[in-house]
Amino acid sequence: MITTSGLTKVYRSRGREVTALDGVDLHVREGEVYGVIGQSGAGKSSLIRCVNLLERPTAGTVTVAGQDLTALAGRGPRAGKELRQARSRIGMVFQHFNLLSTRTVQDNVELPLEILGRSGKERSAKALELLDLVGLADKAKSYPAQLSGGQKQRVGIARALAGDPKVLLSDEATSALDPETTRSILQLLRDLNRQLGLTVLLITHEMDVVKSICDSAALMEAGRIVESGTVSELLATPGSELAAALFPVTGERSAEDRTVLDVTFQGEAATQPVISQLSRTYNIDISILGAAIDTVGGLQVGRMRIELPGRYEDNVVPVGFLREQGLQIDVVEGTEPIKEGAR
Repeated sequence: MITTSGLTKVYRSRGREVTALDGVDLHVREGEVYGVIGQSGAGKSSLIRCVNLLERPTAGTVTVAGQDLTALAGRGPRAGKELRQARSRIGMVFQHFNLLSTRTVQDNVELPLEILGRSGKERSAKALELLDLVGLADKAKSYPAQLSGGQKQRVGIARALAGDPKVLLSDEATSALDPETTRSILQLLRDLNRQLGLTVLLITHEMDVVKSICDSAALMEAGRIVESGTVSELLATPGSELAAALFPVTGERSAEDRTVLDVTFQGEAATQPVISQLSRTYNIDISILGAAIDTVGGLQVGRMRIELPGRYEDNVVPVGFLREQGLQIDVVEGTEPIKEGAR
């Protein structure tokens, strides 16, 4: 549904150049919720603004629903009209709501339809339908100043849906909200994804957002995507930074001559007594240094940091047993997991 290839954005100011995006390749499948996570300055906002061409890329291509938007940019009136039509099918939700204070909630939702030239009757019916969808039917005649932060964001989401988009972009939509409100907005986005078949691309610096609703995720650093995949793929990738950040476990080894493992359980394996089976089968004492179980991307996941007596070379067979059970095993040196094969 959304594909970028070699996407590059360079900002120029007073003789200086800053590369915000450095050859970004991204693929978001139809109907999924895709999260892009990274620290401030990683290039997340530039990426999402280039996807709908609010920012014109310096190089590379952006394709949405099979249409190359970059091919339409700056190529005459006809191409400009086609670009506007294509962008009308891409909804955008902003961090700070961007509502017009002098317009009612209903009028804010109607604004995109006014720009598209729809009739007053059609605008009104559509706006009321969308406000009901986001749970604000009773706030149609209110003004933004009379709403809470969560309600304002629901208005912003309703407005983004006014043009019946196939794609919804979320630019840090929950970062200005308290935790409880954040959960309700994320649940709304997931519900809309399922009810309307929306493809959702969101950017965030909050790992809990990715954990709560994303099917796939990408990690951005210095304008590049350094890791990406479905949540289940990431959790099954040895040494994955995203997996470790999504589901951190901690715990220090008790002595140098010990083997410390991070064990990731998914699906049915998360409820199986694998560690006790390991202990009984090989008659070894196992220390549990840290453990947690949660739901990530709708999938039950458990992670555990365990310690086995003896060095890694002494534990090749027990480690093999764990891998045979379909578990992801990362061998920990010091306090950092190392990639399999780094030995």
